Amino acid sequence: MSGQQHNQAIRNIAIIAHVDHGKTTLVDAMFKRSGVFRDGQVVQERLMDRLDLERERGITIAAKNCAVRWKDVKINIIDTPGHADFGGEVERALSMADGALLLVDAAEGPLPQTRFVLKKTLEAGLKVIVVINKIDRKDARPQEVLNEISDLFIDLDATDEQYEFPLLYAVARDGIAQRSPEEPAHNLDLLLDLIVEQIPAPAVRAEKPFQMLVSDLGYSDYLGRLAIGRVHNRSVRSGVPLVRIDIDGQQRALKVSRLQIYDGLSISETEQAEPGDIAVLSGIDEVHIGDTICTAEQPKARRRIAVDEPTVAMRFLRNNSPFAGREGRYVQSTRLGERLSKETLRNVSLRVESAADGEGYVVQGRGEFQMAILIETMRREGYEMGVGRPQVIFQVRDGVRQEPIERLFIDCGEEYVGIVTEKLSIRKGRLVNLVNHARGRARLEFSVPSRSLIGFRDEFLTDTRGTGIMNAYLEGYEAYRGDFPSRSTGSLVSDRHGQAVAYALFNLEPRGQLFIGPGTVVYEGMVVGEHNRDNDLDVNPCKTKKLSNMRAAGRDDNVILTPPRLMPLEAAINFIREDELVEVTPQSVRVRKTVLPAGERRRSGTR
Repeated sequence: MSGQQHNQAIRNIAIIAHVDHGKTTLVDAMFKRSGVFRDGQVVQERLMDRLDLERERGITIAAKNCAVRWKDVKINIIDTPGHADFGGEVERALSMADGALLLVDAAEGPLPQTRFVLKKTLEAGLKVIVVINKIDRKDARPQEVLNEISDLFIDLDATDEQYEFPLLYAVARDGIAQRSPEEPAHNLDLLLDLIVEQIPAPAVRAEKPFQMLVSDLGYSDYLGRLAIGRVHNRSVRSGVPLVRIDIDGQQRALKVSRLQIYDGLSISETEQAEPGDIAVLSGIDEVHIGDTICTAEQPKARRRIAVDEPTVAMRFLRNNSPFAGREGRYVQSTRLGERLSKETLRNVSLRVESAADGEGYVVQGRGEFQMAILIETMRREGYEMGVGRPQVIFQVRDGVRQEPIERLFIDCGEEYVGIVTEKLSIRKGRLVNLVNHARGRARLEFSVPSRSLIGFRDEFLTDTRGTGIMNAYLEGYEAYRGDFPSRSTGSLVSDRHGQAVAYALFNLEPRGQLFIGPGTVVYEGMVVGEHNRDNDLDVNPCKTKKLSNMRAAGRDDNVILTPPRLMPLEAAINFIREDELVEVTPQSVRVRKTVLPAGERRRSGTR
């Protein structure tokens, strides 16, 4: 056998969609229809959301693999994230696929992350099947959504072949796929048949040596590090001498202890992985995403996975507050650095380097949401740390400083259009498009600097009474648009260590909005509230009422406090200024000054 052939027994498909368009629910239905579960077996929903944070937030954070069998064909399914901040996950997932299933909500239509993941898919030259989901919604508009999808394909320069995409309509929750909104169906047979018919079988060149591009990493307590990737050209058997080619082109011999492939939700051991299949190699001491694993006799590297440049940087520091070590297991700077370095092995879009002043680490990524997920994951693992305000990463091209620009899409009530436009224009945003269908809501499209969106989401939700929806994707780089005020308010900063009391907090309420309640233990330099004015104010939240032996003419009034404003992790990250940090522990999130003693802050002029 010579030349290019195809392994007709395998299909590799990535499922791409915007957040909350039913991607993981559709995978559940495919499991059930293909016979992964026996009849009557009780299974939990959203099986592919294996991380706690994914289940809590209803989003896919990490790309994951699984497989189903349909009519003697093995379909490897790669579940990809729908958020642009996890774009590195999308890029490495697509490196294993020959086609993609684009899922779009029948009411919301294609949203910014739909555009982001579809752009990556088309650039990779993959065949796309479009599924318009949730056609049972009362506000579904499938024909209009189809027109929007067609316009999106044209706008993204799809080829003629890609533009002639197969189309199905679905209710993923009920496990139904049909040819038209009116034509009834009872199962997903049409979709599974279409995947087998339309998605190209993986190409095979038997005259070329075995290669596997490492697209994902895992870890097993029993088998050690796992390298996951697609088998190219020839098949591979367990026990064959292999080499790993790293980013510098260096060849390093390795021995694979076990060869596995995906079978449903789990992986099973096999003696041989067929070309085109997705394999899991275990027992490799050192391997990185993008490395090539090949035979020792004919070593040849494949093109490494390319990812977009990071746009946001955050500083991670050892927790040096007076409460350090009380709530977490890992507080040392070296442990923090080791954990961040470990994260870069799995996430190709993250970069970690030591800070220029030697204090802590600078982590670069795609967005503040990606950073917040990383911090939340680490605190649940027992880490304590201090993190600074997200900073955008500027580039210098032809001597001109350029900044990342986002295309921002906003859906809000028409009565809020004025305030939203005003706030974004102050932040150097430019209104590009405005659509009002006279249904009470309007869609606005802005071109805004990435730095404008840091801390904007909470303000936006307040302005729209919690009813607004905003999404954005990176559009490119432009010349720096100029400065603008970031936060118009200051901070209320505790001037001593102690326990907050109701009497003191009641008297501080006219000064601003408080973040703490009575009984909260505070320390000097800890931010206890937001000042009404633009300057910081040192306050005493532990002050008690002076007592005397004189009986009052009437009884004292009861102190009734306004409920404090809760500061979860993302809100705290958005709130802080450049001279402030967020102290993160497994149990608490506190806002504090970088320099804690008030005297030092006065001398350095940072208050």
